[in-house]
Amino acid sequence: MIARQLTATLTEKLFSNKVIMLIGARQVGKTTLVRDLIKNQNPKDILWLNGDELDVQNMFSEMSSTRFRAFLGNKRIIVIDEAQRIHDIGLRLKLIVDTYPEYQLIVTGSSSFELTNKLNEPLTGRKWEYKIYPLSFAEMVEDHGILEEKRLLPHRLIYGYYPEIVTNIGDEEETLKNLSTSYLYKDILLLDQIKKPENLIKLLQALAYQIGSQVSYAELGQLSQLDGKTVEKYLQILEDTYIIFRLGSFSRNLRNELKFSRKIYFYDTGIRNALIANFSQIENRTDTGMLWENFIISERIKFLEYNKLWSNKWFWRTVQQKEIDYIEERDGQLSAYEFKWNPTKNIRQPKVFLGAYPDASFKVIHRDNIEDFLLFEE
Repeated sequence: MIARQLTATLTEKLFSNKVIMLIGARQVGKTTLVRDLIKNQNPKDILWLNGDELDVQNMFSEMSSTRFRAFLGNKRIIVIDEAQRIHDIGLRLKLIVDTYPEYQLIVTGSSSFELTNKLNEPLTGRKWEYKIYPLSFAEMVEDHGILEEKRLLPHRLIYGYYPEIVTNIGDEEETLKNLSTSYLYKDILLLDQIKKPENLIKLLQALAYQIGSQVSYAELGQLSQLDGKTVEKYLQILEDTYIIFRLGSFSRNLRNELKFSRKIYFYDTGIRNALIANFSQIENRTDTGMLWENFIISERIKFLEYNKLWSNKWFWRTVQQKEIDYIEERDGQLSAYEFKWNPTKNIRQPKVFLGAYPDASFKVIHRDNIEDFLLFEE
């Protein structure tokens, strides 16, 4: 599984005089991954701290290098869970790394904005950074085979891939309701920028209904009773906490291509469905196409990240409503994709796009050939 591959990679990074940083939403398995990473270490060598705890926050805010040394003692590995909650954590970690290189620091965080802003400048050249997502299609295929996982695709579209969901069969709805109303928003609602949490929920629900569609910040503001600047600020926070991600529009050759549009998707379709309280099965839904598009793009992002494939990502649309769901550019090559849940649906070649970009490739991804897109490098 991806977790095992990442554990092997991280094991090689141990004691390289750099901080190991794992970032992702709460409840995606960061802590489990760290425990797996250090399970063969002597427990007496490990100090585990929780950044959510007030006394831990206070300890770091006042401690000098000398007191750090006395506090850490003979420990060799220091784990700081939810490190973004600690004031000036980057400076504190830099102090430890530079003064006591014999220690291995491992930090996790559920807010890329809070944590990377606090760590990036102080820890330039002093950290290994990895993103952690909910479980992936590739991981589940490795766990129980491609045939079984493809059979489960209707279930995954409804309930998603959070570890607690996958491992608690039969309790998916209750678990998702708990996730979507507590754990995921814990960091968001603690941020000073969030003054009206009820409006945040309205915004999330508006986004949930518009996955796969172009979004207007003005329209989102009307639906959530927020002004445009606040909408944009909240969207950035939601993206930084790994709940949503944005896809911009591709434009180069045609004058009628949309240049500044965007679509917004959820990292997990189960969370999306929980927000609108809709767990109806695929056969009874009117939004199956939207769910499939969200699911496949999110899984593609995981695939690219875990396989270290650096690509630009967009959708494409013209003023005349000609559209392609997803475009990637890697090493100068454009690849265009349409996503259809029904494998028998006839899809025409996008003549306008291929005429403007004749060297681009085009492929339709459906539930029968999903492995071509999510398991193998193209």
